[in-house]
Amino acid sequence: MKIVVAPDSFKGSLTASGAGEAMRQGILKASLHHEIVVIPMADGGEGSVRCLVDATGGQLFATTVENSTGKPIEATYGVLGDGATCVIELAAACGLYVIEKSERNPLFTSTYGFGQLITAGLERGYRRFVLCLGGSGTNDGGAGMLEALGAKLLDANGHLIQRGAIGLSDLHAIDTASMDPRIYACDIQIACDVTNPLVGSLGASYVFGPQKGADTAAVELLEVLMKKWADHLEQMSSIPVRSAAGAGAGGGTAAGILALLQGRIRAGSSLIAEISELERHVQGADLVLTGEGKVDSQTAHGKTPSGVAFIAKKHGVPTIIIAGTVGSNIENLYTQGVCSVLSLLNKPMSLDEALENAAAMLENTTEAAVRLFAAGSANKNH
Repeated sequence: MKIVVAPDSFKGSLTASGAGEAMRQGILKASLHHEIVVIPMADGGEGSVRCLVDATGGQLFATTVENSTGKPIEATYGVLGDGATCVIELAAACGLYVIEKSERNPLFTSTYGFGQLITAGLERGYRRFVLCLGGSGTNDGGAGMLEALGAKLLDANGHLIQRGAIGLSDLHAIDTASMDPRIYACDIQIACDVTNPLVGSLGASYVFGPQKGADTAAVELLEVLMKKWADHLEQMSSIPVRSAAGAGAGGGTAAGILALLQGRIRAGSSLIAEISELERHVQGADLVLTGEGKVDSQTAHGKTPSGVAFIAKKHGVPTIIIAGTVGSNIENLYTQGVCSVLSLLNKPMSLDEALENAAAMLENTTEAAVRLFAAGSANKNH
């Protein structure tokens, strides 16, 4: 059989490349005669830069920027194998896990460091960008990013407002006269792993604020501030950022990019599959294997496994998903070309034990899945 292996990372334990290698080893244990194609995947969340650089033979660069609390941090960005496309993750500078748990407060964290990474790409001469917005610890609507690119966010007295979402309470005007002019010559694609709008019950603040450290009162305040931010952005742009699908990605950073940087939102899994040429490899395959750390009710809405399965289904190729853990309400996946969803966990164990043994468990589960699929295929042919 020809088997295409296209996993996302297993957060906390395996990169997408590491997961792909473990799955490859599992297939080899099932049979040495299978043709195996490994294509690491991502959906715009953490690990997307590494995935795309590996898939295209690109290059990584490191530079010092501010993290979301304003402290210096070394962050990495990438350039694809075409030598022309710069790929940047919001999480590299402003990720939730880049800062201590005690520092997580989306009223005060800022995307300024993300803007610094974009500037680093501009300095190297790149004018084509893929901006990946998953995994952020921010909820400032991209205000800090715009400041780093030269915008001035001013209060009623003409003074710069405080960084972070909390500063937007004093926002009176956005002055873009001193924006870096190079940014307007850029082609910018936004790789999103969510479709949430900027505001409302499904917006950035209500859905993602709590996991970034916001309590109930903070979430309510963030919603008010994002509505105010949307008012200003919509006054300067024809884009309805408050309701646009995906505008809430990255704590609303997508809204700032849409309105003032002329960015285009793409489903991250689709964009990364396109760059990685996944569809070309899937054609003529017998089986596709994909997976990530957790599969649940959100997986069918743009996460990597569903994106991979969608492409495989177009070509009549069945998909098996292997996950660290499997949650509830995953039935929609079975309408997207997925024939089975398997969990790595085969006995009670602690989280630390699961993370430590993830590669071995993924290898073993893959072997079992391929043996069962091959046996079913053989019986069907007879």
